[in-house]
Amino acid sequence: MEFDLIECIGRHCALARADVVLGIGDDAALLAPPAGHHLAVSTDTLVDGVHFVHGTPARDIGWKALAVNLSDLAAMGATPAWALLALTLPHADHAFVDDFAAGFAELAAPHALALVGGDTTSGPLAIGVTVLGLVPAGQALRRDGARVGDVVCVTGTLGDAAAGLRWLDEAVAQREAVDPTSRAALLQRMRRPQPRVAAGLALRGLASACIDVSDGLLADLGHVARRSGVGIEVAADALPASPALRHACDGALRVRLQASGGDDYELAFTAAPERLDAIRHALEAVDCGVSCIGTVVAGSGVRLLAADGSAIALPSAGWQHFA
Repeated sequence: MEFDLIECIGRHCALARADVVLGIGDDAALLAPPAGHHLAVSTDTLVDGVHFVHGTPARDIGWKALAVNLSDLAAMGATPAWALLALTLPHADHAFVDDFAAGFAELAAPHALALVGGDTTSGPLAIGVTVLGLVPAGQALRRDGARVGDVVCVTGTLGDAAAGLRWLDEAVAQREAVDPTSRAALLQRMRRPQPRVAAGLALRGLASACIDVSDGLLADLGHVARRSGVGIEVAADALPASPALRHACDGALRVRLQASGGDDYELAFTAAPERLDAIRHALEAVDCGVSCIGTVVAGSGVRLLAADGSAIALPSAGWQHFA
């Protein structure tokens, strides 16, 4: 039964790459990374009831399981190459696995990502994905390069996924007067995040530090501030919002969703001000919007500022496990 499940996954994800010497079917994969490159390796686990709500379509789970990992590679400026998948299932559900693998493969294909191995086992539903990417030696984006005077920027828009989760319950959305069209767009962002791989590649040599926004903008910028030994100030009125979010809510709720909601999978980065024009052109070339939202300052920590310069306190800066 286990081998039937593995074969089902392999049918969807059988992408051929010349650098895969030996893929699925042996005790380990054999890979041939090119000379002059570093391997960027990241892993994430998604658990039913924690990272996705019970009843989420399997195809969307497959997409998101890969997307959150590709977002880590994007933040490093790495090109995706290979992946490993560990799938824990309550029972041998072939229909679930078939749909899950289809969603996984749907996102893997445009990135030429090859699934080269993994594992299946029985237990509560959980998905572990490890991705490996390639980045020319010395060109990786990192969290520790922000410098005082740098600008702070973010790709795309913020808050949609958190809003989608808030209004996942249709009754709640109706009670809070969220129109169906906006709700559908927000739910799509929650279920199918788009990893900014092309943007990460475009930022190599331009950004001084970079991180993907997964736990919430303020929480993730906090990692950059700590690793770089600096402080960061973010202007609340500069946070970019999609038309759907603007239509659905405003004021303090919108700022909270944007600043601490999480699950955006955009790239937050710092850069020297003189590189802004080059950054805008580079991101425009890959059809990615960008907003300047703050400044790197001396000190420590991250502060969210109102238009008058006063600090805005939020109930939480972002998602934390074991909190």
